[in-house]
Amino acid sequence: MSILKPLQLTLAILKPDIVAQPHIASQIKNIILRHGFYFVRSKLLTLTRAKAEEFYKEHEGKFFHNRLVSFMSSGPISIHILARENAIAEWRKLMGPTKVLRTIYENPESIRGQFGLTDTRNSTHGSDSPETAKCEIKFFFPEFNIKEWEVSEAPLFSDRKLEFDPVKGVHFCVDPKW
Repeated sequence: MSILKPLQLTLAILKPDIVAQPHIASQIKNIILRHGFYFVRSKLLTLTRAKAEEFYKEHEGKFFHNRLVSFMSSGPISIHILARENAIAEWRKLMGPTKVLRTIYENPESIRGQFGLTDTRNSTHGSDSPETAKCEIKFFFPEFNIKEWEVSEAPLFSDRKLEFDPVKGVHFCVDPKW
């Protein structure tokens, strides 16, 4: 009998240039699904410049900050809470390195290797640690309670009693007992 490891949550963002091309956004979501991720929550929104500055505050003063904030507030973004074993590391591996030119040569099968254009327009964002994931999830999903999810929903995800709803962009329970 194999023991399943606990699921970990991470935040994933499909950036404005990807959302502007629905067929590519759909391809990326299918890649995410094929790699064993669950979509726990999803939403589409457009960041104001002020919210983008708040989200990328850690990069304030860096040469790319203004370009990044301008880009991330230029159109809708698709935001997701993803779950799977070792979600943070696995999502970062699937995205590929931030530097797109390097990624195209070293990791061309990654999401950024396939769809990234520049270091700013690199198609996706992902949390880099459990602490960052908690903060980023809270930033975009203030109504989402991680502790409650771990108690009430995580067991359903661990039991694999879920199906993906492509319209809502999330997994849902198919077990009639729930």
